[in-house]
Amino acid sequence: MTKQIWDLTPIYKSFDCDLFKNDIKKLEELVEKLSEKLEKAKKSDITEILLTYIENSNTAGTLASRLREYCLLNLSQNSENSRAYSYLDKINSITAKTAGAESKVCHDLLNINDIEKVINSNSVLKEHSYFIKELYKKSKHALTEKEEVLYAKLRNTGSISWEKLWENITGNTVCHIKTDTGIKDEPLSATRNLAYDSDRNVRKRAFNAEIESLESISNQAAFALNSIKGEVINICSLRGYSSPLEMTIENSRLDNDIFNAMFEAVKSLCPCFARYFNKKAEILGISGKLPFYDLFAPVGQNSKTYTYNEAQEIIAESFNSFSAELGNFALNAFKNSWIDVYPKKGKTGGAFCSYIHAIGQSRILTNFTGSFSDVVTIAHELGHGFHGQCLKNETYLNSNYPMPIAETASTFCESIVKNALIKTASKDEALIITESDLSDSAQTIVDILSRFLFEDEVFKLRKEGSLSAEELSEIMIKSQKNAYSESLSLYHPYMWVCKPHYYDAEYNYYNFPYAFGLLLSRGLYGLYQKSGKEFVKDYNKFLNLTGMASIKDTALSIGINLSDKAFWDLSAETIKNEIDSFCRI
Repeated sequence: MTKQIWDLTPIYKSFDCDLFKNDIKKLEELVEKLSEKLEKAKKSDITEILLTYIENSNTAGTLASRLREYCLLNLSQNSENSRAYSYLDKINSITAKTAGAESKVCHDLLNINDIEKVINSNSVLKEHSYFIKELYKKSKHALTEKEEVLYAKLRNTGSISWEKLWENITGNTVCHIKTDTGIKDEPLSATRNLAYDSDRNVRKRAFNAEIESLESISNQAAFALNSIKGEVINICSLRGYSSPLEMTIENSRLDNDIFNAMFEAVKSLCPCFARYFNKKAEILGISGKLPFYDLFAPVGQNSKTYTYNEAQEIIAESFNSFSAELGNFALNAFKNSWIDVYPKKGKTGGAFCSYIHAIGQSRILTNFTGSFSDVVTIAHELGHGFHGQCLKNETYLNSNYPMPIAETASTFCESIVKNALIKTASKDEALIITESDLSDSAQTIVDILSRFLFEDEVFKLRKEGSLSAEELSEIMIKSQKNAYSESLSLYHPYMWVCKPHYYDAEYNYYNFPYAFGLLLSRGLYGLYQKSGKEFVKDYNKFLNLTGMASIKDTALSIGINLSDKAFWDLSAETIKNEIDSFCRI
C-alpha cells in the first residue's frame, strides 16, 4: 500500500538541513555575480552578454525553483507554516534582483538589427534560440533596470502578500454543514468535494454551508483581488500593453488568430451544454432547471466510489494501454509518494502538480474523496507530471512552457483513462463515465467561459476603482448566466472567492488555457485513434518541443494548424456528438 502523504525529502530534508541553507546562500551569490558579470561585459559584445545571462539564468532558475517549490508545497499542505512563509519571502527578495539583469539584457537587445545572426554565432545561443527571440520580443515592453528591480521588490509586499493572505484565509475556512444529527464542521476543500455526493440533501446542505462560509470571508477576498488586479493594470500600462488580455496572449506564445478561433469554438458549445444540463435534470428527476449544487451529481444506478488503491490500478493500467513509458511514470509517482491525497484542515483546496526541475520529479496535491471525478483528477495531474518528465533533460530555460499548452497533456491523460474504462464498462457504467466526462467538459468549457467573462469585466471596471464583494458577486452571477445560457435555476455568487487562479498577478486569465487544452487534446486524441501506437513518438516529441517553440510551431511539428478554425470546430464536434448521444438516453 502506497503512502497517502507526499514525501518532500528528495527536494530538501527540512528547512534546517544544510542543503537548504547552502542553496539559499548559493542563490544569493549567483544573483549578485550575474549583475557583476553583466556590468563587466562589453556593451558591444551581445554574444558575451547573452551567454552570461543564459548560463546564470539556467543555474539560478533551477535552484530558485527548487527552493521556492519546497516552500510552496509545505504551505499548500499547511497554510499556517510560518517558516515556509518567511523563507518564501527571502527567496522572492533574492530573485527580485534578477529583474534588473533581465531589463539590462532586454535594453541591450534593442540595439540589435539581426538577432538571427547573433543566435547562429554560438552553439549555446542556438540551443536557446526561442528563449532569446522571446526575450528580444519582450524587450519592447521592458522597464528600466531600476524600475524592474523596484517592481519585483514591491510585488513581495504587494500582490504576492495579498495572494498569501488569500491562501491563508481560504485554507483555514471551516464550513458548518447541517446534518440530520446536528452541525458538522469541514474544511472548505472537503465541503466542496461533497458536490459529488450521491445524496441530494448532502449536496444542497454542503452548497449552502460553502456559500455561507465564502460570504463570511468575501470582504477580505475582495481586498486581495482588488489589490492584485489593480497592480496588474498598472504594470500593463507601464509596459505599454493595451490590456492584461493582450499581455497574457503574448506571454502565452499565442497570437490573436489562434485565440479567436479557439474562443469561437468554446462559445459554440455553450448552447449544446444547456441541452446536457436539461437532460441531466430530467435523469435526476428534477422538475425544472438544474441548480448549481446538482451540477456534479452522479448519474446512474449504484454510482461507484473508489479507494485510492483502486484509483492507482485504474490509472496505471489505462496509461499502459497508451504507452509503457506513461504507465511506468504513474507507477513511479505512486511508489515514491509523490502525491498528497486526502483533504484536511489547512490544506489548499482543488488539485495541482508541481514539477521540480532540479530533481526531475513532480509533487501532486489532490483532495481525494473516492468519486470517479477524483480518479480522473489524479490522472490529470499525472499528465502535468509526465509533461515535465518529457522536458527533464532540457535546460531550465528550455523547459518552461506557456499556460495554454500546460493543460494539454493533463487533459489528454483524462481521455486515456475515460476511454480505457468505457471499453469494458457495462451499460450503466458507460452512462456514468460518459456523464462524468461531460460534467468535466462542461466545467472546462462553460464554467471556464464564465470565469473568463468575470475576470475580463473585473479588469475593465477595476480601472475606475475598487469593487465591493457585492459587486464582484453580481459580476460573477451575470457571467455565469451568460456562459450557462441561463440554463440553471441557481448559480454560485462566490466562485471568485474560492478559485486560486484569480489571485496570481503573474498568471492572468488562467481560465481559457483549460478550454484550450481540452480542445487541443481532443484533436491530439483523434490523431492517436487514427494512427495508434505510431502516434506515441509524435506525442512525446510534441511535449518535448513545448518549451522551445511557439504554440503554433509546436502544433505544426505534428501536422496541426491551430490558426485554422476547422481544427477547433472538429474538436468541438466530438463534444457535441457526445452530448447528442447522452441526450438520446
